[in-house]
Amino acid sequence: MAEEKGQHEKVQEGSAESKKDPGLEQNQSEKPLSFAALVVITGFMGGIFWSAIAYLCYYFSFTKIEPTVIFEPWAAGDWVDKWIGMVLAILAYGIISIGVAFVYYAILRRFKSMWVGAAYGVALFLLFFLVLYPLFPSIGSLMKIGVDTFVTSLCLYILYGVFIGYSISYEENELRAKHGSTDQVSQ
Repeated sequence: MAEEKGQHEKVQEGSAESKKDPGLEQNQSEKPLSFAALVVITGFMGGIFWSAIAYLCYYFSFTKIEPTVIFEPWAAGDWVDKWIGMVLAILAYGIISIGVAFVYYAILRRFKSMWVGAAYGVALFLLFFLVLYPLFPSIGSLMKIGVDTFVTSLCLYILYGVFIGYSISYEENELRAKHGSTDQVSQ
């Protein structure tokens, strides 16, 4: 019995010593990602996720806009209409979305409301359908698309804007709260 007690005390001493050793893996904490890395991840994942949802909307005929429309100004060939074209289109939207996320970060990151993200989504919708539509002749202008395509696209853009906006604003406000400052968080 006394021998067991002695062994138990040694184990406790050993665990106390291991808690003090910073070289042990268990005592090292993960370094947080920089805010720019979080914006990149948020943008890329948002682009991938919401373009995949847009593809499902196209597949189920909620919209007439094919996700591979992104290749229309540059690419030609049968590959665009096959599965590889769809995968590459989704990845392209993810890459483009990184830039969209950085624009939100630069301009609107301090706002906490999801409505700011929704307004950002509407602004992106209007930018695409009023300014950039000449690059994509198969889409046509805002007045020529059908009601189903209009409503579906608008909803997707709003949800995408909320995703990007709320994710970035949430992280910004968490970092501000963590640092106890209302000044700009260091990057």
